[in-house]
Amino acid sequence: MSSIDHQTPIVESAVESAQPARAASLAQRTVLCAGEDDTQALARALALSPALAHATLTLHGDLGAGKTTFVRHLLRALGVAGRIKSPTYAVVEPHQAPPAPAWPAGLSVSHFDFYRFGDPREWEDAGFREVFADPGLKLVEWPEKAQGLMPAPDLSLELATQEDESRIVTLKAHSATGLKLLEDIAP
Repeated sequence: MSSIDHQTPIVESAVESAQPARAASLAQRTVLCAGEDDTQALARALALSPALAHATLTLHGDLGAGKTTFVRHLLRALGVAGRIKSPTYAVVEPHQAPPAPAWPAGLSVSHFDFYRFGDPREWEDAGFREVFADPGLKLVEWPEKAQGLMPAPDLSLELATQEDESRIVTLKAHSATGLKLLEDIAP
């Protein structure tokens, strides 16, 4: 029961509301990732979804929960080559995924890490409003540090480390795009 390819969700809820509040969830799914291979399989399944082309994904969890590791697996699954570093100090790292059937012109990806973000003026000065308005995939670690500035996510991922070092990943859809992403990763 550890691999996304062979597992059914631990928990799966039905659509909760047709008119969600900003942070409310439309639906959710919880997956057990027993190890690195399961995390990579979940990222690969998500990378196959055409809905990623204009999605915002937020990643939540304690330090060391595996947020950046998940992003690296997702970027690799999207075909991003070269070094993938954490944007902890730069706040954002841009990437370009090569053309694929879902995005023939390639896919622009912005990987944010707001862990050290503290000044709301930086949001405007750095042009983040424009980055979020542009087409492409946005991956956001520590989104709570930019709360009230960034748009609502399409899909949020909560990573929780268990005593045995496995991870429970709860995926919550917050939009029609998020629902499509959940649907596309169903086993």
